[in-house]
Amino acid sequence: MKLNLECIPCFIRQALKASRFCNLSEEIQEKVLREVMLNLLEEKWDKTPPELAHIVHALVRKYCGDPYAEVKKRSNELAMEIYGEIKKLVEKSENSLKTAVKVAIAGNIVDFGAIDKEKVEDFDLFNFVKRIAEEELEIDHYDKLRRKLEKCKKLLYFADNAGEIVFDKILIETIKEYFPIKVTLVLKAGPIINDATIEDAKQVGMDDVVEEYRFISNGEVGVERNSPEVKSWIDEHDVTISKGQGNYEGLSEFRGIFYLLLVKCPVIARHVGVKVGSKVLLYR
Repeated sequence: MKLNLECIPCFIRQALKASRFCNLSEEIQEKVLREVMLNLLEEKWDKTPPELAHIVHALVRKYCGDPYAEVKKRSNELAMEIYGEIKKLVEKSENSLKTAVKVAIAGNIVDFGAIDKEKVEDFDLFNFVKRIAEEELEIDHYDKLRRKLEKCKKLLYFADNAGEIVFDKILIETIKEYFPIKVTLVLKAGPIINDATIEDAKQVGMDDVVEEYRFISNGEVGVERNSPEVKSWIDEHDVTISKGQGNYEGLSEFRGIFYLLLVKCPVIARHVGVKVGSKVLLYR
């Protein structure tokens, strides 16, 4: 998915928000924004949105390291506090696998890049996840996912955000209760916004449910999502699941992927063909 002009002011907004998370002075915030704008002007705008976002957030990290480190840890803690209740909700439902899919989609709300929240406590996680688990999806390719999983031996799963990764864990656990599948979990190779890294995966106990980890770029380390290497990962797995908007933007040129996301951006809404706020399980 190529850059849309609406992405440019969004990058600037993200840079300002990240700078404020670090409590940088107004003077340094202005310096960050000026550097971000200069770099955006110098770059070609024929990249995917994640590729340009990597450049923007690398500039922020130059001044304050990982601005979201504490909020990511807290997001994982709060999500783990409701893990048991959400797991029971899944297990008691009429179709536990489909409910687990909806729970994973609901978890995509924990997105500090796209949602204007200052702390994870601002999200009413339990009630939001519970409500989404009971609603219908605007795009629902569950039957195709179920059929693909029935024949699947190796699943590639692109995680999105910290906190949200707890609900990915519930989905992966539920998939494994149905099918004897080995799971490869793809994470960010380093910090960017509140995206999940290996530290987040280990904090929530992902080691217990996945067999392998792989890593995509945060702009400094790792391979880009739209690279031939990532394409080879997709080809060597039977089923690929992609969580969230950033992964949709970076992977949408590839085929044979299931996308699970909450649509929070008008650009992606138009690309997918739904309204902002839609809950999507899309196969391409």
